Amino acid sequence: MSAPLALLAGCGSNVKAFPLQEKFGSTATYSRLFDATPAQTCEAARRALLSQGYIINTFRTDLVEGQKSFQPEPEAHLQMMIRVVCAPESPDGKISLGFVTALQDSYALKKSNNSASVGVGAIGSLSLPFSSSNDAMVKVGSQTITSDVFYDSFFDLLKRYLATDESVGISP
Repeated sequence: MSAPLALLAGCGSNVKAFPLQEKFGSTATYSRLFDATPAQTCEAARRALLSQGYIINTFRTDLVEGQKSFQPEPEAHLQMMIRVVCAPESPDGKISLGFVTALQDSYALKKSNNSASVGVGAIGSLSLPFSSSNDAMVKVGSQTITSDVFYDSFFDLLKRYLATDESVGISP
């Protein structure tokens, strides 16, 4: 084996292999059936998100996206994005299937120090004690929420808004 090929082969062995993250199953973590049209289901999802302080980014009769920010520590920031897709499940459209996915992005404060130096032709360079710091929030992670309890509580809240809509006679 030539030296360049041996070097490339050695570099390839440093690549970290991750186990398979996805397991498709028949569990109902991310979806529920509702006795409502897709438009009614998405309206109830919009109201559920609004009731919890989410900003609605997208709202259609078949899709709702909401976003909310959290700051659990002074130098950490979390951003939650929830997407609800509402699809018809019966031929008459009066039963719908709601699919929900929550994605949480994590950010951390990163600091970088800067100092100033000046080049003087005859003397060389001269460093001055001026320093500054740049702070920036940098994305450090992103994950799909997989907690059954989280999704169960969201679907329970969504059902409450569907029941409210039916009792008041609101239709989209």
